Amino acid sequence: MNMNSTFSLLIVLTAVTFTGCVAAAVGVGVTSVDITYDRRTAGSYVDDGAIETKARYYILTNEELRGDTHLSVTSMNGIVLLTGEAPTAELRDNVISHVRSIEGVRQVVNEVTTAGKTAMLSRTNDTWLTAKVKTNLYAETGFDANRVKVVTERGNVYLMGLVTRSEAQAATETARQVGGIVRIVKVFEYTD
Repeated sequence: MNMNSTFSLLIVLTAVTFTGCVAAAVGVGVTSVDITYDRRTAGSYVDDGAIETKARYYILTNEELRGDTHLSVTSMNGIVLLTGEAPTAELRDNVISHVRSIEGVRQVVNEVTTAGKTAMLSRTNDTWLTAKVKTNLYAETGFDANRVKVVTERGNVYLMGLVTRSEAQAATETARQVGGIVRIVKVFEYTD
């Protein structure tokens, strides 16, 4: 290796190292902000993360589920929303059963469709709808990103959070203003 190659390698390694440090620092900062504005206790926030991690790990390590399904797991205060597609009711029920057995799960909301996986274009549209709903929620109601979680699957928008009834109504009305949504499903836990 010549001197220029060694120097180039050193620069790349340094950049990767600093990028990792910055990402870790940003991740810690974002998590701190998330907890600050979230109505869940810090313990519930951590528990929800653990529930999602355990459910995703199960899906990723189960060869049949990993290859044949498209599943998303979202937990809010122990209420788990399962969305996506499974080719058979047996596979869907397998996941639901496992998620129910995870410590801290209070309820499972099953929105898994028995069907083949959605196309990438459909998922891209779902991501776009989620972004539009979140943007409108912040612009119209001032809700921060953690007051109402937005999950979109096949054009169906799921709204989750610990909210008052008036906040839930405002969030739902704001989401209805976004074009392209098939339906809105409220998965709220009310504080009043």
